Formats: sequence, C-alpha cells, structure tokens
Amino acid sequence: MNKNNPVLITGCSTGIGHCLALGLHRRGYHVIASCRNPDDLPALAETGLDTVVLDLDDPESIGSGLAKTLELTGGKLFGLINNGAYGQPGAVEDLTRTSLKAQFETNVFGTQELTNKVIPIMRKHKTGRIVQISSVLGFVCLKYRGAYNASKYALEGLTDTMRLELAGSGVELSLIEPGPITSEFRINSYLQFIKHIDRNHSVHKSEYEEFEKRLQSDHPTRYTLPPEAVLEATIQALESPRPRIRYRVTTPTKVLAVLKRILPDRMLDRYLSKR
Repeated sequence: MNKNNPVLITGCSTGIGHCLALGLHRRGYHVIASCRNPDDLPALAETGLDTVVLDLDDPESIGSGLAKTLELTGGKLFGLINNGAYGQPGAVEDLTRTSLKAQFETNVFGTQELTNKVIPIMRKHKTGRIVQISSVLGFVCLKYRGAYNASKYALEGLTDTMRLELAGSGVELSLIEPGPITSEFRINSYLQFIKHIDRNHSVHKSEYEEFEKRLQSDHPTRYTLPPEAVLEATIQALESPRPRIRYRVTTPTKVLAVLKRILPDRMLDRYLSKR
C-alpha cells in the first residue's frame, strides 16, 4: 500500500533525515531523499533510495529538486517531511544580521517555500501529509539558542496557521518535537558557532568556554534517544487516520510541555536557566 505513497524528505545526509529515509523505505514507501550536497547522494542511492539535490537556501534548487521529485513520482506526492535544518548557537546580542538571516533562510524561508509549492499538488489529489520536524525549542527557550529557538517558534506558528487554512482539503499537518536525539546536530552547531560568533570579545566569553565543550562532546546527554524514536512518531503522523497535531519525543520534551502549562513564566525561566 505504501508504494503508492511517495514521500519527499529534506536533510537526509545524516541523523534524523537519514534514519527517516531508510526507515520509511523499508516500510514500503517510495522515498525521495534530498540533500543540499550532491556528494551525499551516492551513498543514499546505494540503499535503493531515489535521491535529489535540494538546497533550502536556494530557490532555484528548491524548484529543480521538486521538479525532479515529481518526475520520479508521476506528479504525485503523498508526504512532505521537512527535516532539513541546523542550529546557530550564540547569545542573541552576539548574533549578526547575517547569521540570523542564514538561520531563517534554511529553517523557515526555504522550508516554507518548498511547502507552498507542494500544497497545490496535495490539494489536487485531495490528500497529503506534511510532517514538520520541529523541536522542544519550538515551544520553550534555552540560553544561547536564540536563533534556533526563533526559527522553530516561527515554524510552529506557520504550521498552526496552515492547519487552520487547509482544513477540509485532505491535507493534514503534524509537528514532531524531539528533545535530545543522537545525531551530528551538535557538531554542525559548533561549526556555525565558530563561524559566526566573536567569542573572544563577548561579555559571554566565560560561559561560552563551557558551552563549547558541550558542543564538541560526543557524549550523549541524559535522556538522549536514537533517531528511530522520531521515525516511530513520523510513521504515526503519516499513517494515522487522525494524526496528532503534535508528537512530543523524548522525556525532556514531554516534561517541559507540562511545565510550560502549569508554571508561571518566571518560575519556568529559573528552571530553564539551569539547563
């Protein structure tokens, strides 16, 4: 049955996206795995996946990547999984306009542009599932994650709005909000931190020293789950007759969702400041 349901996934080079592509392929979906770097495609193709180059920072790449996808699927698309994203660390006051814009180009603007191109295809067939890989930081904030926090808050706001606007169209939207997941996210974040943040001239210099150690560490934090936990939630979002609006993955996400509802803002701030 799933072979008739083509699914496009962004950000499949490593981590969650790679796991989703392989897991859904094994489940029988026609998976089109996309990456921004063409060098990452051959390894994916060797597993039997159809692959396309799709760089969320480049409108032409978004257009050509989607066009190639539709060639592979005969013009149909059942699922879009917006996974491609990265995290730009640093105190908000240390973020440059360039670094903040870059964060939103990938995590928000490119993702929304691709989604807007896919919606008419799903409307035409009166069915479709859009799965947004958000984050626990899409509804609570942590220090030195301001750019990423803001991008995921924006993704959640756009998704909640689209859900209202697409009611009755046959297109369902779900947000998946993972906490700590085994991936290369911290490594990639550290590279962006080095690239964009002037650590030596920041009032946060001493805090950054400890922060950098955590970003460079390959030791999983407490409650870290493998990416298969996100795969399980994604399958539910794709296959449930009535998919949830939000799937919260990992214990920290579930705990913080409760605390956000019951704690006064300042008490929640004190709790989060220690995390």
